[in-house]
Amino acid sequence: QVQLVESGGGLVQDGGSLRLSCAASGRTVSTYAMGWFRQASGKEREFVATISSSGTTKYYADSVKGRFTISRDNAKNTVYLQMNSLKPEDTAVYYCALALKVSPGSYYLSPTYDYWGQGTQVTVSS
Repeated sequence: QVQLVESGGGLVQDGGSLRLSCAASGRTVSTYAMGWFRQASGKEREFVATISSSGTTKYYADSVKGRFTISRDNAKNTVYLQMNSLKPEDTAVYYCALALKVSPGSYYLSPTYDYWGQGTQVTVSS
């Protein structure tokens, strides 16, 4: 079993920055892809970013490209999401997730991911 715990969420003003962390335990996650998703109130969960096990391959949703950066520190079993130039529309609960196996082209799909954290709230005020 894998446990994922997100932290770093909070309230920030429009244009501000936050860094989310996702600490994994129960299993070494260095050989697995990790992702971030978010879910705004009343909306479906959506893909934000993903990173390969080595950290060399990253994909982002168009809505966050150029503003968010995903990274990982395998020695610490932790994945990060640096969020800059935040907008009110970024307000959501952010979840990290781990995928045991990623089929080609499926990195942005929720069912690809096998383990999920409990989420951390990010609120961007205008």
